[in-house]
Amino acid sequence: MGSVMCEEITVGYEDEGSGAPLVLVHGHPFDRSMWRPQTEHFSRAGWRVIAPDLRGYGESTTVPGKTPLETFARDLLALLDRLGIEHFVLGGLSMGGQIVMECYRLFPERIRGLVLADTFAAAETDEGRAARHAMAERLIREGMTGYAQEVLAKMVSWHTLTHRPDAAAHVLAMMKATAPEGAAAALRGRAERPDYRELLTRVSVPALVVVGAEDTYTPVSDARDLHARIPDATLAVIEQTAHLPNLEQPDAFNAVLVEFLNSLPQSAAE
Repeated sequence: MGSVMCEEITVGYEDEGSGAPLVLVHGHPFDRSMWRPQTEHFSRAGWRVIAPDLRGYGESTTVPGKTPLETFARDLLALLDRLGIEHFVLGGLSMGGQIVMECYRLFPERIRGLVLADTFAAAETDEGRAARHAMAERLIREGMTGYAQEVLAKMVSWHTLTHRPDAAAHVLAMMKATAPEGAAAALRGRAERPDYRELLTRVSVPALVVVGAEDTYTPVSDARDLHARIPDATLAVIEQTAHLPNLEQPDAFNAVLVEFLNSLPQSAAE
C-alpha cells in the first residue's frame, strides 16, 4: 500500500503481488478496502492487483465541488502511468463500473479485459439528476452517518446482515468514513455522466458482467442489458448478495473472476 502525488492530488492505493496487472475501482461511497478479499486472493494467484482510492474517498485528496467521471478516469491513468503499467485488466463496481466504461471510452488501447460489477450504462434521467444533486446537498448538510445507516440494508442482502455481520460492518464503516464533500462532488459529477450503451457495443476485449441476485440499485435486469450489448461478454449472478457481491460472498465472486481471468488470451496476461 502507498500514496503518490498524481497531477494535483495525492492518491492512496494498494499494489500487491506480481504478474499481469488487475486494476480494481471501488464504488460510492466506499474506498479501496472494499476490494480486500480480491486483493488478497489475486495477489497470491499470480496477479499484480492495483486498487486505488478515488479522489474524495479513503486516503486520496478530497476536492470539493463536482468530480466528473472523466476526472476519476484521468486520475486512474495518471496513477498507472506513474506505476509504469501499460496494459491491464480493469474492473469496477457500481460508480466504479461507470468509471471503467469512461476509461474504455478514453483509452481502450490500454485495457485487456473489463469487469463490470453491479453497474449500469444509461445516462441519468432528469429525475435521477435531481435526486443526486439533492443527496449531495443532504450529505454536505448532515454528514454521512444517517445516510449510511439508511442504505445499509440495500447495499448488502438480508443474508449478509444476518450471516456475515463482519462484512456488513465493513460496508457501514466505509460509508461513515467517507468525506461528505468527496461523496457530494462525485454525485454531482455522476449526474452528468454520458450514456455508455452505444460504446459497449464496440467493446473489443473480453468482458465479465457480475451482479448480486438481490441488488435493487442495479438489478439483474441492468446486468442483462450490459451483457446483451457487449460482444461475447460473460454474465454471472451471485446468489444471496445485493450491491456488493465481492464483499458479501467473496469466494463465489472470486471463483467467477478466476474463471474469467484464466480465459483471457495470453496477451492479456503479459
